[in-house]
Amino acid sequence: SSSSSSPPQGHRNFASKVSALSLTSKKRKGNKITMVTAYDFPSSVHVARAGMDIILVGDSVGMVELGYDTTQPMTMDAMIHHAASVRRGVDFVEKTSATNPTTTNGNERIPLLVGDMPLGSYEYRDTDVALRNAYRFIKEAGMDAVKIEGGSARRAHTAHQIVESGVAVMGHIGLLPQAISVTGGFRAVGRTATRARQLVDEALRLQDAGIFALVLECMPPNVAREVTECLEIPTIGIGAGNQTSGQVLVFHDMLGMLSHPHH
Repeated sequence: SSSSSSPPQGHRNFASKVSALSLTSKKRKGNKITMVTAYDFPSSVHVARAGMDIILVGDSVGMVELGYDTTQPMTMDAMIHHAASVRRGVDFVEKTSATNPTTTNGNERIPLLVGDMPLGSYEYRDTDVALRNAYRFIKEAGMDAVKIEGGSARRAHTAHQIVESGVAVMGHIGLLPQAISVTGGFRAVGRTATRARQLVDEALRLQDAGIFALVLECMPPNVAREVTECLEIPTIGIGAGNQTSGQVLVFHDMLGMLSHPHH
């Protein structure tokens, strides 16, 4: 006899949840990974229905939706607010696809949800601060993982502590939007052989720390390719050519809703 929880006759159950393991498998098989940055309920509904692998709730919401010049003003409370609304959007798609097959288009899967740790939430020497904030993304916003910027030894140590404590971490190297006070603006990195070598070293350091994927932002395509080939984990490019394991785009940019000078 069939269980009462079985999906309706003829309806393919909402596809299995995307996981860190399935993303690594995609890279190994040569299948590209799709990631969209979204910030709210309606955009996450569209992204989930389109069958994207990952939704990043980025701190770029400060620039795209809130009108700030940089991502630096974003707080943990603001990020939790947006991340929780994205979670509700994905839950809505999962629920409606299970109860009403006519709302599906055959592409749906449960995307991996990643919360972007904002400036000031993870950089302290006391890694318990980063861990407390990472747990907030999981417990209060329903995220599956968090993302942190930077590839220094200290940052890798922080990533390792978070992973060891049970929260998956996505890394981010290259252009670091949170660090523009230091770097002097939004500009490409890795143009010299020395800096390219540093990026490879940072990537390997973060992989050793246990991250499951790495964002490569604004670097020459040949450098992004080199980093990708050095790693077992997948890379997600933005302004880094087409030789990464996948690409990320902001929802608003993808639909032509916004023309931001930094995108």
